[in-house]
Amino acid sequence: MRKLLVAATAVAALYCGPAISANANKQLGKVHFETSCTPAAQKLFNQGMLYQHSFWYRASNRSFEDALKADPQCAIAQWGIALSLLYNPHAPPPPANLPLGLAAIQKAKALNAKTQRERDYIDALGAMYVDYDRIDHRTRVQNYLKAQEQVAQTYPKDIEAQIGYAITLNVAASPTDKTYANQLKGAALLEPIYKQQPQHPGVAHYLIHLYDYPPIADKGLNAAKRYAKIAPAAPHAQHMPSHIFTRVGHWKDSIAANAESARVAKLDGEQHDQAHGMDYLVYAHLQLAQDKKAAAIVNEMNAIDFKIDRFAGPYGVAASNARYVVERGDWKAAAALQPRQTRYLYADAVTHFARALGAARSGDPAAAKADVDKLGELSAKLKDAKDAYWSEIVAIQQQVAGAWVLYAEGRHDEALKALSAAADAEDKTEKHPVTPGPLAPARELYAAMLLDRGMTTEALVAYEAVLVKEPNRLATYAGAAKAASKLGNSAKAKQYVAKVMVLTRDADTQRPELIELRAGRSASAAPLR
Repeated sequence: MRKLLVAATAVAALYCGPAISANANKQLGKVHFETSCTPAAQKLFNQGMLYQHSFWYRASNRSFEDALKADPQCAIAQWGIALSLLYNPHAPPPPANLPLGLAAIQKAKALNAKTQRERDYIDALGAMYVDYDRIDHRTRVQNYLKAQEQVAQTYPKDIEAQIGYAITLNVAASPTDKTYANQLKGAALLEPIYKQQPQHPGVAHYLIHLYDYPPIADKGLNAAKRYAKIAPAAPHAQHMPSHIFTRVGHWKDSIAANAESARVAKLDGEQHDQAHGMDYLVYAHLQLAQDKKAAAIVNEMNAIDFKIDRFAGPYGVAASNARYVVERGDWKAAAALQPRQTRYLYADAVTHFARALGAARSGDPAAAKADVDKLGELSAKLKDAKDAYWSEIVAIQQQVAGAWVLYAEGRHDEALKALSAAADAEDKTEKHPVTPGPLAPARELYAAMLLDRGMTTEALVAYEAVLVKEPNRLATYAGAAKAASKLGNSAKAKQYVAKVMVLTRDADTQRPELIELRAGRSASAAPLR
């Protein structure tokens, strides 16, 4: 009971914040989730689902609570409360939310909803909470997927059941499945609903998530262009299209989307949504060599004092500080980054990864080894916590950084072999939705190492492979231009230089390698990227 009260206090504090604007629900799209509750509660429940489908959890929780006040027998409102406590389904919910979510499910069951459909919804969501202290998150997600599938099959004409199943297919997908079977199955469920209900925020939103993978990202452009218009009041709706824009390299569109997302989130006190959008903003500005703009955003992020504990904010702050120096090849600044210890080990790992890269590439492998060892420690802790995905991602960071340590020690063949293996491992997994991408793709770093060793043909192949997965990356184009120039392939060199020129047309800084390319000189003397 004491633990439950502590958790309740923590989450109650979480939901304290600025009031949601009175007309926000009028700018969030259209949703009707049929319930057996009173008309007043039904209206409030629909409002809660509008917020929920745009990942606006504080607001959805309040609406579901209001629905319960309007109709104390509205069992499905307790389901809504439990759903809101999961937060972004693509990551484990805060530990403090788990007992509260379980309590909501138990209350929902005790109320014995008037329809079997509602009871089935409640039972299905219970898979995310029942035995949370004994069953790891990944297993509970798989159990939830099976339960959601059953609900969708039992009620084939229930649009909300199909939508819930579709997004859970994405959440439960294996990051190593390059057929994207789950994602394409989910998208196939949503595409016809999208035509029937073009103003439903969840459909457009979840299509973006389902297509947020390099080979299929272009399929999500239509939903990306519409979602922000469907729900202009929701910070996440402004941000989410940039997932697709990032995948296809539309940096100006990403900047426009995230600038608005960060603005709306800041106004509504949604600090983690603000930081998440700003991380994507930093990434996009750096691809256009708008380093001053990126630096201003990083400075603003560093000043955010997060009032509640979620993963998106700490990750965004750590990643933006790191990517600002790594993307620009400022290795000494990368080595000097100061770690900020959080409860999110994968966020902390980003800083140690940048520090290790920076030290090794500044010629100080001894200093880099401490951070490489720290990455190994963090990966092991994540594995012990049964977070297989992030454990693997941090292990790949350790491999990449370790390879550059070997290179700094003059063990070039070992370094190339290790970095090639790390690039292969990274290609077999997927980035997390919390990030626009790694600080630098492992294969891009491998290409840079190949180029430095004079293995120019192999370097160009590696750079071009990066562009398939990470299109329109400035550093990749610059590296490819340098490699092509060294090979005497003037056609390709001109092609990649032209790409660089287009990207940096509105640059607000002068990077050495870009000055070299603009001058039309050989890039052979440009600094290693």
